[in-house]
Amino acid sequence: MTTNTTVGAATTATIPASHLDLLVRPVSAVLSTIGSDGSPQSSIVWVDYDGACVRVNTTAERQKARNMGANPKVSLLVVDPENRARYLQIRGDVEVVTRGAVEHLDALTRKYTRHPRYYGFVYPAEQQARETRIVCRVHPKRVTVDAIHS
Repeated sequence: MTTNTTVGAATTATIPASHLDLLVRPVSAVLSTIGSDGSPQSSIVWVDYDGACVRVNTTAERQKARNMGANPKVSLLVVDPENRARYLQIRGDVEVVTRGAVEHLDALTRKYTRHPRYYGFVYPAEQQARETRIVCRVHPKRVTVDAIHS
């Protein structure tokens, strides 16, 4: 049985150096939000780390964004694809930022794909006019890693 280790206190938690690579490498994560009826909703997302917060990019029109607008509490799970017993879970509150959201999305696109930009390469260019891009900065309140690799 695998046990886990929790890092950080109730206010702000730190991402341990032992698992920071899971946010730097192009590893997909699962973002879980809380719906209006109290049930969880999960999405596969691209992530990066700005030194303080884990960042996810989405559109204001998507369900996860509507959920975070109503309740900023989220959970983010990143599992090492090379060793599925190694993981990082971050629970925290989301801060939504609109400034620089398309540039952030393009940086994630370069990290996760071979394309230089998202719109016009991954998604049709005309879709950009119909979406409001946002950056969701997850402020870690609780960080849990597997005990084997901590």
